[in-house]
Amino acid sequence: MNFYLAPMEGLTGYIYRNAYHACYRPMDKYFTPFLSPKANSNLSFRELNDILPEHNRGIYLVPQILTNQAEDFMRAAKELREYGYTELNLNLGCPSGTVVSKHKGAGFLERPDSLDRFLDEVCTGLSQMGMELSIKTRLGMTSPDEFPGLLEIYNRYPIKELVLHPRIRTDYYKNTPNMDAFYSGFYGSRAPVCYNGDIFTISDYETLCGEYPELDRVMLGRGIISNPGLLDWIGVEAGLGNAKNNKETLRQFHQMVYEGYREIMSGDRNVLFKMKELWACMIRIFSDNGKYIKKIKKSQRLEEYEAAVAAVFRDLDILEGAGFRTY
Repeated sequence: MNFYLAPMEGLTGYIYRNAYHACYRPMDKYFTPFLSPKANSNLSFRELNDILPEHNRGIYLVPQILTNQAEDFMRAAKELREYGYTELNLNLGCPSGTVVSKHKGAGFLERPDSLDRFLDEVCTGLSQMGMELSIKTRLGMTSPDEFPGLLEIYNRYPIKELVLHPRIRTDYYKNTPNMDAFYSGFYGSRAPVCYNGDIFTISDYETLCGEYPELDRVMLGRGIISNPGLLDWIGVEAGLGNAKNNKETLRQFHQMVYEGYREIMSGDRNVLFKMKELWACMIRIFSDNGKYIKKIKKSQRLEEYEAAVAAVFRDLDILEGAGFRTY
């Protein structure tokens, strides 16, 4: 099985990726949070900082692009090619209202004719540059009935792989993944299909593999953010080694992320914002965490934050990985 780290805005940038890669079982691919090229301009300083090869040593990184303009996509592709990238991913899954209102991300799915023309131009251009395209998609905007038509469009083009999150845009991350629709995509796609969605436990993973024994790639997102050792536990069940889902490994991982943000950010507030966002997910793997997460959230200075985190690692136990579910 090939495992991919999902692109998650504000969470899975190069600081997080490097810490994860060093502390836990490495992913086969890491996808950047989306890059959003603007008309007649290059990628921003922040975006370039995230994809610089020196910030991603030893990592197979796939830049993800969010746009509905082929010209903007190709300009970003040329820039990324100069940094050595040969594979790009198109974001057709982001459900954010500000993104969808501009007909980008999942919002692009409601304009299939425009999407068809976009893919025609982009795939032709990428082929000439020796680059490949993968797509991360939802089933549609408001109904899974949109997906057959979208899949027909995808099948017209030489897509490297199709990462399928079997929800519609209006689901956001609620409701359960539509596995009937995933079935049609898995067996109907000309491109290899990667599953994405609601893998929070070993049981979730094993159920998926039991239903799709031919599946050979899975993208993990919220499950890994909540439980960084999840992939190690999956490896244990598969007889691939020892789990690193323990407090000492998590402490090392946290310290790498924390120190990484302190190096590149000025002021306590900015660092605390990033770390609180991470802990909002990660605290779930600890038992009896209520008063501890409150102290983290209330921290206004780094000294307060450090004391609150030290108490978590001192006092709390990590829940068993095999039975843990976050949502």
